[in-house]
Amino acid sequence: MPNPKRKMSKTRRDKRRTHYKATAPTLARCSNCGEIKLSHRACPNCGYYAGKSMFVPEQ
Repeated sequence: MPNPKRKMSKTRRDKRRTHYKATAPTLARCSNCGEIKLSHRACPNCGYYAGKSMFVPEQ
């Protein structure tokens, strides 16, 4: 297996890593109850998604 001939500098290593960024998840309001929820997922508070009941949440 090939190995590097020279040590990669910290600057060069960090330049490569600039694109690895943590992003916050996209949040949206539930159209049924108004609670904040993750986009494209059923609301954990009321159990609705796209105006339809997907499940009954445990209270």
